[in-house]
Amino acid sequence: MDDTARSGDTLLLKLEHVSKRFGGVQALDDVAFEVHPGEVLCLAGENGSGKSTLIKTISGVHQPDPGAVMEWRGETLGSMDPASARGIGIQVIWQDLALFPHMSVAENIAFERNLGARPTVVDYATMRREADAILSRLGVEIDLDAPVSSLSIARRQLVAIARALVADAALIFMDEPTASLSRAETEALIDIVRRLSYEGIAVVFVSHRLAEVLDICSRVTVLRDGKLVGTYPTEGMTQTRLTELMTGATFDYETHTSRATDGTPILETERLGRAGEYEDVSLSIAPGEIVGLTGRLGSGRTELALSIFGMTPPDRGRILLEGRPLRLGSNRDAIDAGIAYVSEDRLSLGLVQDQPIEDNVVVTVLDRLLGSAGLLSPARKAEVADDWIARLKVKIGQPSDAVSTLSGGNQQRIVLAKWLATRPKLLILDSPTVGVDVGARAGIFDIVDGLAREGMAILLISDETPEVYFNADRVLHMRDGRIVETFRPDAMALDDMEAAVHG
Repeated sequence: MDDTARSGDTLLLKLEHVSKRFGGVQALDDVAFEVHPGEVLCLAGENGSGKSTLIKTISGVHQPDPGAVMEWRGETLGSMDPASARGIGIQVIWQDLALFPHMSVAENIAFERNLGARPTVVDYATMRREADAILSRLGVEIDLDAPVSSLSIARRQLVAIARALVADAALIFMDEPTASLSRAETEALIDIVRRLSYEGIAVVFVSHRLAEVLDICSRVTVLRDGKLVGTYPTEGMTQTRLTELMTGATFDYETHTSRATDGTPILETERLGRAGEYEDVSLSIAPGEIVGLTGRLGSGRTELALSIFGMTPPDRGRILLEGRPLRLGSNRDAIDAGIAYVSEDRLSLGLVQDQPIEDNVVVTVLDRLLGSAGLLSPARKAEVADDWIARLKVKIGQPSDAVSTLSGGNQQRIVLAKWLATRPKLLILDSPTVGVDVGARAGIFDIVDGLAREGMAILLISDETPEVYFNADRVLHMRDGRIVETFRPDAMALDDMEAAVHG
């Protein structure tokens, strides 16, 4: 559907003079926002820019401050609540998806229509027919009886979209829909979004992955510090320019000149293999070197990392640390040897969200913080936590605050602090910027670069080719469990690397 020029169309949604204050915080300041029927629009901005507040205001969760004007299909809207917003066709798919994990796919899809506020006898036959019809409309097949908890994140996304369509959505907000998806899964989701657009359903796409934003959206609305920066066509827009609009800062994107030394590598693997996961993997990382590891879904990247970290033992081959063979029976052996691993799943594996920030920082080194009586020393704990919070420039309220109170970028710095406290020789970073905005990404990679300059060996895993291209000294391309190519970013173009990996 052509959504590049819609001046003659009736706007689906129009907002003017939208402001929202929470106590002393001005979350939105005189924002204007428009969406056309069938349009795929990007809502861009760093964490804290006002994106979520704007979505919640449109969907009736928050009421705008006096003076706001909101129109739907040319008619002025009065006060809104979530039920009335859904009633006119506004649906929001938040990053957590808000599905019922122990209910079936069919029950989740047809929940609002068949299990609404007024008690009634559930018509399971109708529920299944509606769910099946919607999935067919999307061109996907999912077992209607499967519990949602058994599905991959990508399949759960489809269930959430199907639920929105059952509710006759005309406008769907998707909040970071690809944050936890592989490249292949992302491409499949983008195909679904294009299908929705073709049917006349508008989609507002929120994502920190700027390449996909520019690929799928025809326009991008940028917020910064609660204010509208502007709305721009994506044609001709570059990631660099969009980053500047979002942050108000300029970033220098340059490749690294290799910093590999001739000394003994920190890490070596010799013909490492594990049945069904990876085979014949030989690599080395020198002190102070950042080695990138990239490849498509199923290439074996994370499986290899888990073996190096002692989680899943290899069937054959050797792992050497500083030239000495390493036998790993568990991840504790790896930690004791000087290996740290930052998982791609920050929320469930990297942090304990309800626990204090300082407890998350020191959880890996509790044995070093014991006093003479064998009890945890509060003074030592505070010293270690305060030191790493300061060194990594983490923006916090109080160390005793729950880590869930932090932004995505600051949470990732706490994950780094937790592992850097172990004083590792080798740091494995598995997709370290998932769900982190572009400004925070730059800060994280500044930290990583500084660690390498101090002599730490770093294995950087990412399916986003630009991340490894601009931040690694060498890049290993993994496919079907094997290392198939080695790239030197300072000697090739980014487009050539992307074509080799994803072509």
